[in-house]
Parts: sequence; C-alpha cells; structure tokens
Amino acid sequence: MNNSAVTPLLTESHLAQRARWPRSGQHILAHHDANSVVVYQAYRPAIGEYAIRHGRLDGPDFSLSRMSRIKPNFLWMMYRSGWGTKEGQEVVLGLRLRRAFFEHVVREAVPSTFGAAGYPSREAWQEAVGRSEVRLQWDPDHSPKGGKLERRAIQLGLRGRTLAAFAHEELLEVIDMRAFVAAQRPLAQDDSPELQLPVEHVLEIGFEKENSK
Repeated sequence: MNNSAVTPLLTESHLAQRARWPRSGQHILAHHDANSVVVYQAYRPAIGEYAIRHGRLDGPDFSLSRMSRIKPNFLWMMYRSGWGTKEGQEVVLGLRLRRAFFEHVVREAVPSTFGAAGYPSREAWQEAVGRSEVRLQWDPDHSPKGGKLERRAIQLGLRGRTLAAFAHEELLEVIDMRAFVAAQRPLAQDDSPELQLPVEHVLEIGFEKENSK
C-alpha cells in the first residue's frame, strides 16, 4: 500500500511485516533502496518545521555541538516519542540519507559501552571512542503498543563533521511524518489489521567484523 496522501513512503500493514521480520537478534530494520536509507527523528517545532521548509536540519535551533541520535526503525521512534505526543518530540520526520553515507556511518560506529564493543581492552575501546564521531547502541525494539521485544534495534549517535554532513549535504529529503503518525496513532495496537507502517526490511551491512579489527 502507498499512503501517498499522507506520506510519500511506501507502507504496508504491521501484521504483514511482523510476519517476515526477525523475532530476535540485532538487526537494522529500515526503509531503504539502492541509493538511500530513511531514518527517523522527532524534534520540537522550531527544529522540525525549519527542516521541513528548508530541506535541511542545520537551522539556528539545531545544535551541531551536541550528539544527535538517529533511528532507522520506525516503531522504535514511535516508542521513544510516544507516537509524536511527548513534549519536544512533536514533529516526527523521515530523513532520507545517501545510502553510502549511512553505511559509512554504521561502519565507523563504536559501541557506547565497553562490554558490547569486542575490543581487547577498555583502553583500546576508549581510544576508538575518542577517534570516532559515531556511537552505536542496540536497544530493545518495541511493538506498536510499546511492549519490549526480543529483537534489538540500532540507534546511532552522531557528532562533529559526521553530524554536520547528516544535517545538510548527505540529507536527500525531509519527510513530514506528522499527518501519517497522527492517522496511525489510534491504531497502534499490536494486532490491529489496520495499522500501516513504512515498509522496512533488514539492511545487511556487515559492520561488526570491521569494528572488531
């Protein structure tokens, strides 16, 4: 289904997607094609509305000096933002990035905790943290109603030049998701046959082997 009246992203029922998604393990679920990957963020109106008007994020209210976290998994973003109802997270955006940039970001990521890092020592991990502009976390994914799942969803924290690139030159499209989120919010039950979500498939990058070198 293409809910183009509300969002330009191709959508499909949650139940159909849930049937094919992995039930456990660490997976990048994302709306992607050969050239792009869509990630999600929820901003306060000053940031989100500027991005919608200008097609970029780096307006006067967007801080390039702080770490910003992006999520390619739509349901994780809905859990985090309360389906766009939490204060300061009212403007849900889909941010279409160059796929090459997204894959580079993932490969450059260093886990945010030593125990998940796979480095030979804490010192080696801390050195990698100091060099990298990207942090990686695997958080529990969540169902539409907010229940915690066995599957883990990726979250990436960006800073420095990587954040600046994300906010402007690597950002291909800013998608206003507010109307879509508002339409789906009343249907956000785990077994609702009416609930539609952006189509997401597992995105294979193979970054873990590179990070363990």
